[in-house]
Amino acid sequence: MSAVFPVILSGGAGTRLWPLSREMYPKQLLALTSRYSMLQDTALRLSGIAGAAAPIVVCNEAHRFTVAEQLRALSIEPSGILLEPIGRNTAPAVALAALHAQGLDADATLVVAPADHVIRDSRVFQQAADVAADLAQSGKLVTFGIVAHAPETGYGYIRRGDGAGPAYPVAQFIEKPPLEVAVQFVASGDYFWNSGMFVFKAARYLAELAEFAPDILAASAAAFKAAKADLDFVRIDRAAFQTCRSESIDYAVMEKTKDAVVLPLDAGWSDVGSWSSLFDALPSDEDGNVLQGDVLVHDTHDCFVHSTSRLVTAVGMDDHIIVETKDAVLVAPKDRVQDVKELVNQLKKAGRSETAWHREVFRPWGSYDSVDDGDRFQVKRLSLKPGGALSLQMHHHRAEHWIVVQGTAKVTCGEKTFLLSENESTYVPIGATHRIENPGKVPLHIIEVRSGTYLGEDDIVRYEDHYGREGTSN
Repeated sequence: MSAVFPVILSGGAGTRLWPLSREMYPKQLLALTSRYSMLQDTALRLSGIAGAAAPIVVCNEAHRFTVAEQLRALSIEPSGILLEPIGRNTAPAVALAALHAQGLDADATLVVAPADHVIRDSRVFQQAADVAADLAQSGKLVTFGIVAHAPETGYGYIRRGDGAGPAYPVAQFIEKPPLEVAVQFVASGDYFWNSGMFVFKAARYLAELAEFAPDILAASAAAFKAAKADLDFVRIDRAAFQTCRSESIDYAVMEKTKDAVVLPLDAGWSDVGSWSSLFDALPSDEDGNVLQGDVLVHDTHDCFVHSTSRLVTAVGMDDHIIVETKDAVLVAPKDRVQDVKELVNQLKKAGRSETAWHREVFRPWGSYDSVDDGDRFQVKRLSLKPGGALSLQMHHHRAEHWIVVQGTAKVTCGEKTFLLSENESTYVPIGATHRIENPGKVPLHIIEVRSGTYLGEDDIVRYEDHYGREGTSN
């Protein structure tokens, strides 16, 4: 029996879940439906498939350290974390995973799943994946068709052909239909929601790609061949990969191959593609509300209210979404949440950073939170994990003052290296080489006050870095 490699696709920005989901910390990295992030839930679910090997993850290179850390927190050592330099949709992403899997097992089987889906009944999914893996052994390319319980217009559909089951030939893929058509689909029983999850042999997928989209295979293979190891990651070659056209598996292969089959799945699936679908995926109280964080409501029904950093209150609200983060608030009727993407587009056009970054920014060593800023000064709270260390660096335009508020800091400033305990501080002049490290076993918290003529994150020269970021500003 060939090795079964779960493939986790962790691309995408999840703009419809703004302001919680942002380009640099998208929804798959957030804990939205459980105590784990959606990526972690996906990894745990896939690890329960019979004979599953360690997963292969394909992700945006900007998310690499968070992805690695979230898997490490589950004690999951991946078979590979492949870094896409730019997004090119699912067909090239899965091609990279297939090429990597073949290097580990020439006869590998892939179970492909996006990192940002919810499946309530993991056991039912795992049993279906076992059936799909058996079908893949005979050369089939399997897609999971979600049993449609309602006429959803936000999903694509798959029409099944004739057959005895458990899987059926794929007769047709259909784009998101209007409501009256979706009603007919659900009533017929012959249509399933398109889940975007697949099972097939790596070699079989690559062979179909060679037949139907040879340019995608050629560009992906060239980018993979030129890839370089970078710490725990496989860094796909940018120059080669950017020549690849963007295409989904559905368009590139599944709509053209004669061996596509759809396997029905009824396991509480949702792609959590909007605030209303997240609301539907979570338990509600006696008034139909989903309340998260420091929230107080009165005479409010069927609302989703989320607080990240402060008290949020609502009176007399019905069927609304209210989401508060440290730097943004969203209020929208539930039937208008698809328009959140238009808000994000407006913010991008205005050059607003809130589309990409949260106020608290995560780094491989920990995080920093922008507490205050003004003319020629900024105040940040730095949190360093045990063993975490900033790069050995220098700034041309700003000085820094550090105050330790919790833990012990090991500080390098110029030629000196020394320890700072709680309530102690130090000053770093403009142009001085410096570094903060956490040598302890508990988190280190520091208040950093920056002052100078330019305070941007790109005013940095890195000399040494534990995370391979020399010369970069991330």
